Amino acid sequence: MQRIIGTIVRFIVSALVLMLVGYLVPGFGVMGFWSAVLAAIVISILGLAMEALFGRRISPYGRGIVGFISGAIVIYVAQLFVPGMRASILGALLASLVIGIIDLFIPTNLRGTHDER
Repeated sequence: MQRIIGTIVRFIVSALVLMLVGYLVPGFGVMGFWSAVLAAIVISILGLAMEALFGRRISPYGRGIVGFISGAIVIYVAQLFVPGMRASILGALLASLVIGIIDLFIPTNLRGTHDER
């Protein structure tokens, strides 16, 4: 039960981050909270699919230029599945950069954390 609540909270935090990024970044936008929640879900699924196909190194959750570029691709493709979301190529690149910076302070990835026991 705690894991489900944690996942829901992460999706909500991710949606809020997407709304903030939509406000800050020209060429990227999410209209409304529910569109942002759906965008967070779609981005998470696309990121996991990309990681499954190409390995952890190309994951949007990875650090560095490869993670940055793959994150921008995931954001750009997500707009095709999320009504109320728009992203130009430059907007997706800037959004990926801003999300990466925000993620340093507020981790929003949906990957489970390993308990250190």
